[in-house]
Parts: sequence; C-alpha cells; structure tokens
Amino acid sequence: MAQSDINLLRDIVENGIGDCCTAAAVAVVKRDEVVFEHAAGVLNPELGSTPATEDTLFDLASLTKLFTTTVFLRLVEDEFVSLDEPVSSILSEFSGTREIAPFENPLAPGKYIEVSSGGTVDARDVTFRHLLTHTSGLPGWKPLYKLGSPDKIRDAVFHTDFAYLPGTNVVYSDLGFMVLGWTIEKLTDMPLNLAVSRYLTAPYQLASITYGPVPANTAAATEYCPWRGKRMQGEVHDENAWALGGVSGHAGLFGNVKDVAEFGRLWLHSVLGDSVLIESHLAQEAVSLQAEKGTTRRGLGWALWSPAETSPSNPLGPNTFGHTGFTGTSLYIDPDRELVVVALTNRVFYGRDARKIRDFRLKLHRTVVDLVG
Repeated sequence: MAQSDINLLRDIVENGIGDCCTAAAVAVVKRDEVVFEHAAGVLNPELGSTPATEDTLFDLASLTKLFTTTVFLRLVEDEFVSLDEPVSSILSEFSGTREIAPFENPLAPGKYIEVSSGGTVDARDVTFRHLLTHTSGLPGWKPLYKLGSPDKIRDAVFHTDFAYLPGTNVVYSDLGFMVLGWTIEKLTDMPLNLAVSRYLTAPYQLASITYGPVPANTAAATEYCPWRGKRMQGEVHDENAWALGGVSGHAGLFGNVKDVAEFGRLWLHSVLGDSVLIESHLAQEAVSLQAEKGTTRRGLGWALWSPAETSPSNPLGPNTFGHTGFTGTSLYIDPDRELVVVALTNRVFYGRDARKIRDFRLKLHRTVVDLVG
C-alpha cells in the first residue's frame, strides 16, 4: 500500500476521534500481509491523555459471540455435540412449554417488541443451529442484571418466555449465546473463560483476548453507567455480562486490534480450505446462508453480506462475513479479496447513538475497497 493510501486511512481513523469515539485502532490484512495498522485518540479523556496504541484493549462486546461460536464449532468437530441436536440434550433445564410474549426493547427501556402474538413453544424443539443462527425463538434481550445473582439470571434464561416459534423468524438474541456459553461449560467441564483459552486463544497465541476485568490503564473507557455509578473502563460494558461476573457467551471479552485481526485471518484461511482453526467444511458451512429475514442474512454465529446500504458489509464482496459489537467494534472478512478489516473503537463513550459509528465503518470499508481493489 502506497504511503498516500496509508495517510488516507490514517485520516479516517483520526477524524473519528472526538466525533464518534475517544479511541480507535484499525487493522487491514490483505493476503496475510498487514497492510495498515493504526491507533489514535486517548483511553479516557476524563482522566488524562494516555494515548491509544495498537496494544490497547477494547471491550469487544458482541464480537465475543464469534469466539463462542468458534469454540462451540471445535466441540462439534470433536463430536462432543452436533449442530442439529436439541439444546435440552445437553442442558436438561432448557425444556418445557413456554408462552410467546413481547420482550423489552434494549434501546428503549419500558417499550416492548412483539415478534409474534400468542401461542406456545416447547423448548425441546430448539437446536444448537437455531441458537447460532438467531432463529431459536428466544427474545433478543432482557434486563437480567436486575435479578442480581448469576444463578437467578441463568434460571430466568432457561425458563424465559419465547418471542416466536423456533425457525420461523430471525431475531438477534443475546440470550441464545448465553445458552451457548453455558453449553460449552457443560461439555468441557470448565468455566467458559478457561474453555475459550484452552480451545482457542492459548493454542493460537491470541494473548490479549481475555475476559475482564483488565487493568484500566490498558483499556479504552466506554460508557458512564448510571446503574453502576461509574464510567466503565477495564470492566465489561454490557450490563447482563457484568452481572454474570464479566464472563458470558454473548459479551465480556477484551482484546487488541492485532489479535482480532489474527483471529479474522485464521477464519479466512479455514474458509479458503486451509483448516488451521476450524475444519474447512464446517467453516464454509458457518459462513453460508443459514437464515434470512429481509436484508438480514445469517450464517452460524456470523452475519453475512447484506444488501442494506447502511450495513458495514455492503461495500465489501457478496461472500463477506463479519460482526459488530455494541461498544463500537467490528470484524469483517471478504474471502474473495482475501481481506480482513478490523475497527475497534469506544463509541459508547459518547452514548448509544449508532449513526456516527455506522458512518465511520462505511467510510472505512469503502475506502479500503477502493485502495486494495
């Protein structure tokens, strides 16, 4: 990449500081070569001017789901479990008849989302494929942190009302990935943080990727939380993950831009036929269309390319797969271009309006495509 191209990408990263975030780190990998890596901003302007670097830890938020997915698929490879068996075959508590009911909107407290009206669901009909494709029927979110203890949260998830019949809709669900995390714990007989380390981050030397808390002076700050009465820095932003001790299948991981990019590169190789992380046939299944609703297209754990012009995947190729995190993180992989793009930010430092981070990602991805072809 020419110096003028590098300067153009640096300008995009640095222009986002003070607008959509206080700290950002971006990496672009093309055919195994890191062609761009840059960090800008400060970790927490309220406490000083400690600069963000390529080693800064960011709250990965829902990028955690990709690591949960990867560990689960490794257990599928090892025949601990199969994609199409019922969740109840591993977690016996996840059974019984449930009502279909609206669930609270996480972005509008006090308001509810109704996906389907009336009826009941037998939880034994839910498979692990349903969880991975966000088609399980589980509600997208609930304010579980208000329940207090992890045991109460777990019980509430296992006995929750459903939002629709499994397999009939696509509703992004944190609860589904909480269940996947608990499944991994049951199958491996170890806490989720240790399972993620043993099956993924340790063998592939992704040393920075870890569940929090992490030292505050190494991490970009996120939102001021009225419920917790403090600015979050080094502790998980997600309230439900925090109430679970910071370790969950849906959120909780921290990591730096280098290791998230390496994780993306490992997935790219597996999809292209080099089974370095996941057996290629399973990796290819994970990034193939499994479920679709409108412009939302889902693989196993991964979001797939979307025709929606506001989707960060849209400027990339039609076989692109990736994910975003609520805190302002993203990982996208375009296998046709052999391209990995990672953008880690702390956009929730300024609140939960998603428009600025959406525009930042789109500008970054469009520019990368223009530069690398």
